[in-house]
Amino acid sequence: MKLLITGGAGFIGSHVVRLFVTKYPEYQIYNLDALTYAGNLANLSDIEQSPNYTFIKGDITDAKFLEDMFAEMSFDGVIHLAAESHVDRSITDPMSFVMTNVVGTVNLLNAAKNSWKDSASGFEGKRFYHVSTDEVYGSLHNPEDFFTEETAYDPQSPYSASKAASDHFVRAYGNTYKLPVVLSNCSNNYGPNHFPEKLIPLMIHNIQTNKPLPVYGKGENVRDWLFVVDHARAIDAVFHTGKPGETYNIGGFNEWKNIDLVHLLCQIMDRKLDRPEGTSAQLITYVTDRAGHDLRYAIDAHKIMNELGWQPSLQFEEGLEKTVDWFLANQEWLDNVTSGNYQSYYQGMYANR
Repeated sequence: MKLLITGGAGFIGSHVVRLFVTKYPEYQIYNLDALTYAGNLANLSDIEQSPNYTFIKGDITDAKFLEDMFAEMSFDGVIHLAAESHVDRSITDPMSFVMTNVVGTVNLLNAAKNSWKDSASGFEGKRFYHVSTDEVYGSLHNPEDFFTEETAYDPQSPYSASKAASDHFVRAYGNTYKLPVVLSNCSNNYGPNHFPEKLIPLMIHNIQTNKPLPVYGKGENVRDWLFVVDHARAIDAVFHTGKPGETYNIGGFNEWKNIDLVHLLCQIMDRKLDRPEGTSAQLITYVTDRAGHDLRYAIDAHKIMNELGWQPSLQFEEGLEKTVDWFLANQEWLDNVTSGNYQSYYQGMYANR
């Protein structure tokens, strides 16, 4: 199989690429990434010399580039992760999200459709897998409710609206052109290589450097957290055994209020850094809430668990310990990605994604 993974130098994408390269040596894995601010080939330094791995630098908003690449490479499958994903950035620059998440996805759909329909086997044996987010569902207000695959879309930010639009286009291509598609919507991920504009790595970095820990509003917003390696395993299961045309919600049944998560991180970091208990918590600073901030996300992942046999492998506290240990052991990586524009743009900010 010749498999194209888009966004493979990013946080989630790099873990997916690593899993497929190491688990399926008989596959040829092609990693397409534009290497924007969150894409980092250092995330894949351990597998970059693997004989079944190839990196391609390119932008999914370039339709001609995609058409030529598909014509040349004759991919059998696509796992599409490339996306702009930072909510705060989407509020200040929504058009970038429209271009990458909507136009880029449609370009990729067209390239796959045109390449596959003209091949000898047509769509047989092909698969287009679109990886999306739980944010397309909007916000939960009843503590007993969960997002299911049947939950109506209600995006509340330019980011989630762009992802919702891309989801609709993928389903439309499956319906209109019979393109063999499958989708998944996942909760918040955390783990190694997480770009430090997001909540957990930003808090780790700020605790290390004794900088304020900015918390939106009162920190009451609730998110369902999943270790990134478990998400990669779920993507493996959906790609290989998911039913064509189906959607699978992926989550950890692991809800945390932001403020409780920050306090837990402070406790872990104080212990790891040999600081007196309570030292890091003194850095917590409450800041003006984000515009349109969704209150709660929570995934019902029973469908993928029951149909595909997937389930999370780590308890949250264990996964968080592993994440902190990784960041403390990879200070050079963190220093590299927090240099330059990051320092000026994100100082004093954090996002839940």
